[in-house]
Order: sequence, then C-alpha cells, then structure tokens
Amino acid sequence: MNSRDTLITELNVLENFDPLVPEEYQDSEYLMLGNLSPLVQSTVITRLNKRPKLIAMDTMNFWMDIAMESLMKVISKVDVLMINEEEVRQLTGLKALPLAAAAVHTMGPKTVVIKKGEHGAIMFEDGKTFFSPAMPLEKVVDPTGAGDTFAGGFIGYLARLGDTSWEAKKQAVVVGSVLASFTCEDFGTKRLQTLEESEWHSRMRQLRAMVKFRSIRG
Repeated sequence: MNSRDTLITELNVLENFDPLVPEEYQDSEYLMLGNLSPLVQSTVITRLNKRPKLIAMDTMNFWMDIAMESLMKVISKVDVLMINEEEVRQLTGLKALPLAAAAVHTMGPKTVVIKKGEHGAIMFEDGKTFFSPAMPLEKVVDPTGAGDTFAGGFIGYLARLGDTSWEAKKQAVVVGSVLASFTCEDFGTKRLQTLEESEWHSRMRQLRAMVKFRSIRG
C-alpha cells in the first residue's frame, strides 16, 4: 500500500469551490493549504488581511498534470511544501530526493517535507536534513487520508508550540507521522474519532525508543 495508481479523479463539489475566509480566521498565524486546486489555494492566501507566520501546502500529481503553471505560482508563495517522493520527482524531474528538495527550494519554499508512506518522512531546510520513520503497523486497513493527517498533525503541533524553528519542525514531523499511523488502522476518520491523547503519547514514546541509540567506540 505504499504506491497508488490514479484511475480517475472527480472533483465534484470542489470543482467550482470558492473559499471564503471567515473574519475570525483573518489573523491566523498558521495556514495549511490542503490538497486542492492551486487556484483555490492561491485565493485563500490573497483573501487574508495579512500574511500568516507560516504557510504550508500539500499537493499531488493530478495538479501537476492539469495545472502546472498555477501550481508553480502558489508554490512560490508558501514556506513549507509537503509532497510525496513520486510527486517531487515529477515536479522537479530529479530522482535523488536531496537534489529534488534543493530544486524545490529555488521555487520558493524554505522547507520541503517529502512523505515516504510506510517508510516515514524526510525534511530538508537550509542544508539540514531530518528523517522520521513511520510506525510499523501489524494491521493496515486503509491508508487513505494518512497524508492529510500527517499535514494536520504537523501544522497543528507548530501552532500549538507557537514555534517555527527547525527543532520545532523536527518534532512536528514526528507528531504527524505518529498521528498518520492511526488513520491507517480504519476507514476514513473512524480511528481518529476514537483516539485518546494517551494513545498517541504512548506511540510517540515507542517511536522515540525505536530510533534512540548510544554510540559505541570500536
């Protein structure tokens, strides 16, 4: 379940969606642009009274196929681009992920988060690299929406901290990875609706233990 074949995409009610930004959201310091049309994403930015402290966006190959020009314009306006490894290769034409991330930096985003499905996520910023593994799951019911959960966990954690530093983003990648693991355990949002805070804290400890080691002189 680490790759997908897109047979058809029906935009339905989202095809002519006109995003309206409520007054109470006008002073938001963190903006997450979900995986929608680049025109919708760009419209949200322009309808805010002031630029947020951090703008992150998600996208996919569908928009690269049908709206590349509009996509490039909105990419140039954001701070963080979230994209999977297949898509970043399509966007940049480069196979090696460090080179692909460097190419994305020239498009505008300071931070590039490349999602690798069951193999976790890797983040690039200012010559620095951070990798977080995904939680190994014994049972995967449906990975649909895991990427959205990752994005929500990432931006939500940064907003909770009120911090956009590299160290904060590293923590946010781990939080996003852990939360996304729960999404895979059931269909839609069912698992997240029953999720207790103690459960994701426990899984965070498990992930931390998985990657912790002491150097041994030899």
